[in-house]
Order: sequence, then C-alpha cells, then structure tokens
Amino acid sequence: MSPAVRDATPADLPGIAAIYAHHVRTGLASFEIDPPDGAEMRARFEAVRAKGLPYLACEIGGRLAGFAYASPYRARPAYRFALEDSVYVDPGSARRGVGRALLAALIDRCEAIGCRQLVAVIGDSGNEASISLHSALGFEKVGTLRSIGYKHGRWVDSVLMQRRIGPGDSTPPET
Repeated sequence: MSPAVRDATPADLPGIAAIYAHHVRTGLASFEIDPPDGAEMRARFEAVRAKGLPYLACEIGGRLAGFAYASPYRARPAYRFALEDSVYVDPGSARRGVGRALLAALIDRCEAIGCRQLVAVIGDSGNEASISLHSALGFEKVGTLRSIGYKHGRWVDSVLMQRRIGPGDSTPPET
C-alpha cells in the first residue's frame, strides 16, 4: 500500500505523540530530552493550525505512519515568508516513502499559503536519511552548526538546509 497524506486531526494526536516520543527518546532529530505529554502536543498542534500553517498526517493501510508540519522559522516580522519544516516517520514505516510523501505535500501546502523559503534544521550531521530526503526534494545544504547540542552522551551538529518555494526571492512578496 502506498502512503496517503491528509490534514492531521486531533484524533491523530496520540499517534503523533507516540511517534515523536520515540524520536525524542532514541534519536537526534529532536533536541528535546524528554517527550512532551499529550497536553503539550495538543497545544503545539493547535498553535500551528491557529497560524494557518499545514500540519499533515500520513497513513499506510489506515495506520498512522508519520506526520509533518510547518512552523515559523523565526518570530520577527521580516521572517514572515520563511517556514521551517518538521517531518517524523514511525520507525515501523521507515523506507516506505512516508517521509517523501509528507515533505512533498508540505512543500506544496507551504507554497499555496505564500511561503517563499522553507528551512530544514536537521539534528545530527550523520542523519543521512533526512539529509538525503531533503536533497531529493530540492533543498540545498547551507550550513552546519557544529556541536550545537548535547544529547545521548555526545555533541550533536545541526545541519541547515533551505529550499526556495514558488518564486522564492526572485520577486517581492505581496504584503
């Protein structure tokens, strides 16, 4: 079965929280140390949606296989046309096209709402799966913050990647 991407709903939040908790506990994609509880995950979901930004879920065979969302890259007004993507895949669904389906749909949604730049802040310079996924969908590596975090007993880099959306910086945005 192929991945099916749709808007996430509040009913997805327990599954989203479980996927995210796995990545917080075992990986370096998130620099959180302790997984947030259900109430915090709901507050984050509602904050993204309240800004009119996309929050997506992906299913395979009716089962939640991953989620993705866009959030403001930075809070200051000059950054209003730049968003940051976040993509998390259930470990049991890895290498089944879930990340690619989510990120491609997220790019489309970000363009539809007028985003001009999409930024990926990838935890761990050794995270080849995420770096390759972003590269395959048009992101370029623009920098690495060396040893910016400390998790699981070691220093961890953040890889910065960026993708132009729509006309990007070739024309001024409509204000």
